[in-house]
Amino acid sequence: MRLLQHRADDGRRQVIAADGPDARFIREAETVRALAWDAIMSGYDLAAVIGHRGLGDVVDLKAALEAGRLLAPIDHDDPAHLSLTGTGLTHLGSAEGRDQMHRAAAAADHQTDSMRMFLEGLEGGKPAPGAVGQQPEWFYKGDGSQLVGPGQPLTMPAFAQDGGEEPELAGIYLIGPDGTPWRLGVCLANEFSDHVTERHNYLWLAHSKLRPAALGPELLVGTPPKDLRGTSRILRDDKVLWERPFLSGEDNMSHSLSNLEHHHFKYDLFRRPGDVHVHFFGTATLSFSEGVRTQVGDVFEIEAAPFTLPLRNPLVGGAESQAAVRRL
Repeated sequence: MRLLQHRADDGRRQVIAADGPDARFIREAETVRALAWDAIMSGYDLAAVIGHRGLGDVVDLKAALEAGRLLAPIDHDDPAHLSLTGTGLTHLGSAEGRDQMHRAAAAADHQTDSMRMFLEGLEGGKPAPGAVGQQPEWFYKGDGSQLVGPGQPLTMPAFAQDGGEEPELAGIYLIGPDGTPWRLGVCLANEFSDHVTERHNYLWLAHSKLRPAALGPELLVGTPPKDLRGTSRILRDDKVLWERPFLSGEDNMSHSLSNLEHHHFKYDLFRRPGDVHVHFFGTATLSFSEGVRTQVGDVFEIEAAPFTLPLRNPLVGGAESQAAVRRL
């Protein structure tokens, strides 16, 4: 089952439940977050809550996407209570591209910190049940104001040196009233980053990640796929500039999802009741690693089954802004 958020022309919001090609509005459901909160409070899972409310009119998902009526499948009324975070060097093969980016920061015969972290994850990222595994790289991308929906532009700040795609899965979580993190499902995502800044010095990773990020329109409910295979491409002037397959899911990762989740939610500040978390699980496929430089006007496109709709976002440039501090 997939959940989508829809906004009509008059601003009214509804939630869509899709199963295979069939998609229908859920009765008396305006947001996925509110629907999930009701499920937590009632003690039933999402499918049971949806079944209790019932389904209404049929929806043409492709037409809704093309009309710009589909939103990101999760959000929060107060963007400060939604956190965008992620982990890197989590996928088999992902260290090679990162190692190339960071090679200039270390001697050629010296193993980089990126490679060391990847190998540690490879060795201890999938612990036995009940055990704690190796902690991954972790980064912060911003709050809900940085969340971009399907079709919306990804803005490269005026000071940025690059705007590059990162096709991956993102876990969607809602913190229950007792501080328990509940995973609602996973989404396709573009964890948009500045790879030129990161390549200059890996200690600038934090700067490179403070960028918007896009979510595909569908929230896949239930157990995430262990072997997800998709395609990432960049379009320029309506032509394919670059295209590569990408892999995700635990079978293609050096860490288990439960290990990544543990090392995020072990911090008390990430278990505040009512908060939403969007956590990106990483990727091994980057156009930047193959020498591609994006430019304003390019369109990123990511697609992968069992998601039925692609994630498309144009790249735009941000306006110059001033950040001068004044003494009070």
